[in-house]
Amino acid sequence: MKVHNFSPGPAILPQSVIAQAAQGVLDFNGIGLSILEISHRSPEFIAVLEETVGLVRELGRLDDRYEVLFLQGGASTQFFMTAMNLLNEDEAAGYVDTGSWSSKAIKEAKAFGQIEVLASSKDKNYTYIPKEYEIPDHLKYVHLTSNNTIFGTQFHEWPETNVPFVCDMSSDIFSRPFPIDRFGLIYAGAQKNMGPAGFTLVIIRKDLLGTVKRYIPTMLQYQIHADNESCYNTPPVYAIYIGMLTLRWVKEQGGLDAMAIHNEAKAKVLYDEIDANPLFRGTTVAADRSLMNATFVMGEGYESLEKDFLKVCDEAGCSGVKGHRSVGGFRASIYNALPLESIQVLVDVMREFAAKKG
Repeated sequence: MKVHNFSPGPAILPQSVIAQAAQGVLDFNGIGLSILEISHRSPEFIAVLEETVGLVRELGRLDDRYEVLFLQGGASTQFFMTAMNLLNEDEAAGYVDTGSWSSKAIKEAKAFGQIEVLASSKDKNYTYIPKEYEIPDHLKYVHLTSNNTIFGTQFHEWPETNVPFVCDMSSDIFSRPFPIDRFGLIYAGAQKNMGPAGFTLVIIRKDLLGTVKRYIPTMLQYQIHADNESCYNTPPVYAIYIGMLTLRWVKEQGGLDAMAIHNEAKAKVLYDEIDANPLFRGTTVAADRSLMNATFVMGEGYESLEKDFLKVCDEAGCSGVKGHRSVGGFRASIYNALPLESIQVLVDVMREFAAKKG
């Protein structure tokens, strides 16, 4: 039975990427050594690193104003590294609170400067993206979380401001085009659309480097990693290699414009069924629905059927549909590599379940 991977992360990878990555473990590019055992300073890996950086630049349409870094520690480390590297104690940054991850980023940033929460959707359990709030000009940056994996919301329009954005794009990076000129820094854990867990992408505008007065431990300085081309210490070689293969795949599919069309089509099929099926209901404001993480629950009066539905999902090979432990319900993560055919399998399961139980 084919398994359809709706996991929120680590998430589905293209099958062609997995095949190439497996071959690289056995014999990397015919050199007689595994990718797992070559030096991070060898010509072979430097070529991988340079190609991966080049693909990030090409797909993201970056110019020479930006550095591309591959770090470790996941996006959670960036919650404090961003503020530590960008914000002096006497400076202020604005944060928009749209879910668990942005809340954690706010908590960490408060240790390094003045944090102003510009807007929050916590009042309605993060079921919408706040809009029409003021962004003061004195802010050093505005922090956003572009997609919210737990609650299933996503920014589809960026706020109007001249203040640069710092954005956690962990769960929707490379799923659609983004206006790079609006961003001072983008960070993203790899394990959604870029590759396996193990490295974190940071894109930073060069003029923001070295703008704080505080002492920063060497390993936590963006400038150090930029000066050493992400090789100040041993980088996660294998994870970056799979990241390169994945970004090659994205380019082969037509780049970010094509990914956006593909992801919008997949999401529409699933959300149309959620809206039409009386046994289910969506949990977020329709205009703010995520194209990456569709969240839904049993409809009113059918709550007792949740376990039964998860069971039939498992029987049909739909893996990872259970919602986050903090909110319950269901979550179908539909990242770049998930094919439309898998969405259709889940939709068929929902229809059959309604026919039997509705």
